[in-house]
Amino acid sequence: MAEVEIGKVTHYFSKIGVMAITITQDKLCVGDTIHVKGHTSDFMQKIESMQIDNKSVAEAAVGQSVGMRVAQHAREHDQVYKVVD
Repeated sequence: MAEVEIGKVTHYFSKIGVMAITITQDKLCVGDTIHVKGHTSDFMQKIESMQIDNKSVAEAAVGQSVGMRVAQHAREHDQVYKVVD
């Protein structure tokens, strides 16, 4: 499986298990699988839902910041990749 860099983690909210990422290239949609990789982070997850300004969205484009719930701890500056077939 190939991966395309999609953005970076800008914040992680540990109490609610949500990470905020800024999209730097391509687009990200609900249903895509992402790979979060950093100094101590390394996990894959399918996106169940995303929010921009507390409103659910189906996709996010370049320049947007989006929040999503994650199963594992992410850290600021972790790279986020979209898994493509």
